[in-house]
Amino acid sequence: MEWSDEGIILGLRRHGEGNAIVELMTAAHGRHLGLVRGGGSRRQAAALQPGNGVQATWRARLDEHLGTFALEVTTPRAGRLMGAAHSAFALSHIGSLIRMLPERDPHPELHDVLTAMVEHLDEPRLTGMMMARFELMMLSELGFGLDLESCAATGGRNDLLYVSPKSGRAVSRDAGEPWRAQLLNLPYFLIGEVAEPPSPGDVDAAFDLTGHFLARRVFEPRGIPMPESRAALLLALRRTAAQ
Repeated sequence: MEWSDEGIILGLRRHGEGNAIVELMTAAHGRHLGLVRGGGSRRQAAALQPGNGVQATWRARLDEHLGTFALEVTTPRAGRLMGAAHSAFALSHIGSLIRMLPERDPHPELHDVLTAMVEHLDEPRLTGMMMARFELMMLSELGFGLDLESCAATGGRNDLLYVSPKSGRAVSRDAGEPWRAQLLNLPYFLIGEVAEPPSPGDVDAAFDLTGHFLARRVFEPRGIPMPESRAALLLALRRTAAQ
């Protein structure tokens, strides 16, 4: 068995004396692991860092085997991204979310979004917006997408300001006003394009929204807590915004 694909490194761990198991998000083969011989060496480990884009060739005798990777770094980003707390935690959180997907299950649109996103994770004013949108997309990829197209009460598509914490459906201003204390806020940048990065308050509201459904629909049913990297990312973003 053999294939070649482009991918983004999500993580790696040492394996044996000098090898490493590398985890990629690939364009056509989804989240995929493979053994890199010599990947635990100081020379190779420096290149096999989260965020780097690679051209990967995977080989195995049988499809169900771990297999081996031959990797060529095509887009070195790790040095730039790991240098700031917010982008380092964002990479860690991205990996924790993608690991909720079945291994080797193709998600080409997710790979394309991730490829575009990691180019800008070192820009703190964009990172919060991109990561909140990414969490919203992950809910959809995991089968728990929110219905933010129209108001749950009226069917209208205008003035959508809230989301029901139970149904995950959008609610308009007028329909939601009597129950606004029980509803989650829906920042506009989650449903439309914006000319400027959103305010820190809108970013916090977006993370409150996505975090509610990630916890309720993804992590709690699996009996696992929300990733620590998420809390660390939010703290880093707030510290950066306060500077």
